[in-house]
Amino acid sequence: MKRWLIVSILLTILSLAGPLVLYFGRPDLLKDPIPTHFNAAGEADQWTPRDRIVPQWIIMPAFMAGLIGLFVLLPWLSPKGFEIDRFRETFFFLLAVVTLLFAYIQLMFVLGGVETIHLDTTRWLLGGISLFFAVLGNRLGKVQRNFWMGVRTPWTLASEAVWIQTHRLTAWLWTAGGTMLAVIAFAGLSIWVWLAGILLMALSPVLYSLWLYKKLEKEGRLSSTL
Repeated sequence: MKRWLIVSILLTILSLAGPLVLYFGRPDLLKDPIPTHFNAAGEADQWTPRDRIVPQWIIMPAFMAGLIGLFVLLPWLSPKGFEIDRFRETFFFLLAVVTLLFAYIQLMFVLGGVETIHLDTTRWLLGGISLFFAVLGNRLGKVQRNFWMGVRTPWTLASEAVWIQTHRLTAWLWTAGGTMLAVIAFAGLSIWVWLAGILLMALSPVLYSLWLYKKLEKEGRLSSTL
């Protein structure tokens, strides 16, 4: 647990220190103004003057720090029967994965402001987010029933059997789907294909948990572990 918490803290520090070192040490490398928002075509549609960029670059590390604090508190907040201690290692590993995603997003926006670097920001962001889902899926099957993490629908929270089976399906779906969407994103294919894939990955576990709950309820097997 401690190692993944330390990784999360280090990623947060780097996400803050890296941009500040660049801004105060080599401001000549930065564009003026700096693009800070991109449309679906990957084109910048909002800019911020270079001398006002620091507050925007602080937002993401501040959010990451708050997330770490929340994750440290959640085990204490968890009610009996939904304890995080049962999968604490996985819980903090996934915290590290989430903070890595935010650090990656921060890196993309900072690099987008460097004069000598030309990135297709949309392609790299979508590709990174896709790989994030693939990594999540790889460990999702180890997440046990709780109120904070995983596929938390009324039906998974109401039945251990539905929780287990839904997370088995989601683990496979997100690992395979995230990998495929990363290929789609890095290949520069239509963003609408990517969005359709993300929507399918998000909705499928919810609908499956409802279908499975009703099936097991009808069969009188809600208390089974499948």
